[in-house]
Amino acid sequence: MSVFSSNYLTPTPPSAQTLDPVLNIARQVVNTRSGKQLVQDGSAADPASIGVGVLLGNWTRAPGANWDTAAEDQLDALLNGTPRSVDGAISHRTELVQLWSDYVYMVPPFLAYYGVLTSNKTLISESYNQIKLYRNYLYDSDAKLWRHITTAPIDPTGPQGPGGDAFNFNDTGYWSTGNGWAAAGMLRVLGTIKNSPYSKQFNNEQGDLQDWIGDIHTGMKDNLPSSGIFYNYANDSSTGSDAASTALFAATVYRAVTLYEPGHYGDIVDAAELARTAIYANNGTVHFDSQGWLQPVVNPNSFHEIGQQSPEGQAFVMQLDNNWKEWVNQGSKSAAIGRLDIGAVGATKMALLALVVSLVVVW
Repeated sequence: MSVFSSNYLTPTPPSAQTLDPVLNIARQVVNTRSGKQLVQDGSAADPASIGVGVLLGNWTRAPGANWDTAAEDQLDALLNGTPRSVDGAISHRTELVQLWSDYVYMVPPFLAYYGVLTSNKTLISESYNQIKLYRNYLYDSDAKLWRHITTAPIDPTGPQGPGGDAFNFNDTGYWSTGNGWAAAGMLRVLGTIKNSPYSKQFNNEQGDLQDWIGDIHTGMKDNLPSSGIFYNYANDSSTGSDAASTALFAATVYRAVTLYEPGHYGDIVDAAELARTAIYANNGTVHFDSQGWLQPVVNPNSFHEIGQQSPEGQAFVMQLDNNWKEWVNQGSKSAAIGRLDIGAVGATKMALLALVVSLVVVW
């Protein structure tokens, strides 16, 4: 069922029972929503990240929720109820047009998956178009990195939002997690298209996505400290070390090399190995506490600050472990080298925590 699998669109949908841990969370969200968004929020993008779980519920005909209506409402909220820039970029926020690198993981994968499941090529194309628009605003070609946040002129013919000063700001720094979000979101869109019946019709778009992912991997690789742990802002040591973005970077590198085998990734894979080895140093005792929480991590609710615990970080570690295993199984490296005894860091607790925040670890 993973979009990174060549047979994720099986002729007969899988049993919903096999997806109970995910669908139970999605079902609760659907049954408690109070508006068109899956979760009422000032972010227009974050609620859509749950959309893949909702679409899975509908596709597998899971009982107990009106999946189709919830998915349609969330799509309508994005396409018709959210402010856009003058060139069509859907805002990450509802108040005004503000574009965040995080958006690339939240919205385009939902649009692409919705498009494939409903045979709607316009939605598939829109998933790519949104990434392209966001990249035009946020990508710094000199650094080969994405800046975090920018505002943009609003399309006067579309939804206007309430406005206000609270989110009328830019963050021009190279937030490490934001670059990870962007790479991971592009990989999900790429996998969704590549492994669908529409792959040949979107050859050029897939080529662009591969290039854009490679740009981020190159830029991040060039900023990896000798410690193997990224700074919260990639080129700024004063922002503190962040193992969460480090795990996400490595996870996306292993996913890239297993999905489409880029031929120029030697140094990038070496950087991912340095990052992975650093995270799992001394059998996990350096960067995991006794409860299995990854350390140190950016505060998931305040991106300028280093926090204490990050459910997102837990999910990134699960992605890293899964993607690295796939890479090993393809013969790229001996599984005996650098293997973490995850029992030493509370693997069960880590998995449960990751599940709560991330409806889809590998989907």
